[in-house]
Amino acid sequence: MSTNISKEKREDLIEKIGAIRTFIESFSQDKNTASLLTYVAELEKDIKRMKYGLVFEEHREAIDELLETHIPVLTEEKELFIDNGGKMNFLIEGDNLAALKLLEKTHKGKIDVIYIDPPYNTGKEFVYNDDIIDSHDTFRHSKWLSFIKKRLEEAKPLLSDTGVIFISIDDNEFAQLKILCDMIFAEKNLVSCFCVIRAEGGGLAKQVIKGHDYCLAYAKDIGKFVPLAKQKDIRGKIIRRDGFDYWIQEDWLRKEFGKYGNCYYEEIEQYKGSAVKKEVDLGLSTGKYILIPKSNGLNIVGKLRRLDSDSSKFYSVLKHLNKNGVNELKELNINFDYPKPVSLIEELISGASFFYKCPTVLDFFAGSGTTGHAVMKLNAEDGGERTFILCTNNENNICREVTYERIKRVIARDNFSASLKYFKVDYIPISDKLYYEYADELLHHIRELVELENGINFAGNEEIAILLTEEELDDFTSSITETTKCKTIYLGHDVLTNAAQEKLFKRYDITINVIPDYYYGDLEG
Repeated sequence: MSTNISKEKREDLIEKIGAIRTFIESFSQDKNTASLLTYVAELEKDIKRMKYGLVFEEHREAIDELLETHIPVLTEEKELFIDNGGKMNFLIEGDNLAALKLLEKTHKGKIDVIYIDPPYNTGKEFVYNDDIIDSHDTFRHSKWLSFIKKRLEEAKPLLSDTGVIFISIDDNEFAQLKILCDMIFAEKNLVSCFCVIRAEGGGLAKQVIKGHDYCLAYAKDIGKFVPLAKQKDIRGKIIRRDGFDYWIQEDWLRKEFGKYGNCYYEEIEQYKGSAVKKEVDLGLSTGKYILIPKSNGLNIVGKLRRLDSDSSKFYSVLKHLNKNGVNELKELNINFDYPKPVSLIEELISGASFFYKCPTVLDFFAGSGTTGHAVMKLNAEDGGERTFILCTNNENNICREVTYERIKRVIARDNFSASLKYFKVDYIPISDKLYYEYADELLHHIRELVELENGINFAGNEEIAILLTEEELDDFTSSITETTKCKTIYLGHDVLTNAAQEKLFKRYDITINVIPDYYYGDLEG
């Protein structure tokens, strides 16, 4: 039988602390003895608390100090708005810890997929409080863990019940990050530790040519996270055959054999050649493919995939070369070090939401904007309606000149049906102030939170309105006529409608959404 030495040491310490407590309690009680007993209780609590886990020296950042005396808010850079139809997406410039605290107001339990590529702490690129942490810093691991721990703890409540987070990392912090994530997300919720092949051959390595990184994946609840074709909440794309469910993939010809759309069966030889035609005919004869009649009398070739086959699951080794990410940015005339390839993010997002095609995807280390690019490309490929929220600081103008420019240029080049709002994190000082002294200032930033939560744009939109004061409500109701196009109102939580106004809204079929009161309070409210 094995002996738990650490447990024995803890019990011995607790016994000694108990003896000290008994000794202190034997004296007449005053402020000093009360304080000593409090200290003893704290020591006992600390000894009992940690049985297994990661121990490191926690550090504070400048943003921690700022958030103690300020409330973060969002302001829009209106001249950077991109309107190209489709769903509304968001790019937030600023410290991602502050951005995550704002997202907790608007997206708690609403994010379906998180992907992040944080700094790898190689001794060259990790900036902590404006200083690059090099390999000689004796607290470099502790500082990195303090930095990432706070952000992961803020990110966890954002995940939906079926949500998942993917974290790219290399071996500098992989071991520590794995234990940290086990603590935050629970070890049982580990989906996989992917090995990502990022390079092939070459390199001036001393001992080993390093050609891979890692990607940790944790579900919010492993029992509710079902990747890829295991999900059954799709409409009209599943058929039953020979006792099995099959997913019909209609766009496989374009993906596998070139750019000309989902060409009809009758056009395959003309546009894709006789070899492809023979392959399709063979697949039809064996039941691998199926013809889907269209209203014009022609047929689309659907490819069948059995839903309960192992091919519907993630595979733990992924191959996505970093050089492809570099080339993708070169095509857009943008320079950035070590961008991830779009294909990697596409595979992760589609694998986490294959049939659920309208999730919200968050990346709070957005860097070059690969995640946003991948979401738009994936939507174009499978008709999904995914949206993205990207957060990054503006160090060396990265947010404005790289992240934003990439999204803007790729939308223009590929004509993606997607729109984008650009927000900046600002701060309202609250030190030594009562709530009413800064409440009016907070009110000026409610519009951005409503837009972020609901994926909408108030500017120039006649179908929606936001009313934050009694005066705005009165002005709006007095202007309603038969030609009024507004059908939805976002109303301040403390703005009350009277019976006449409610009757008017009902008459013109105008829906009222009350803005949550937690928008208005401080970060802990």
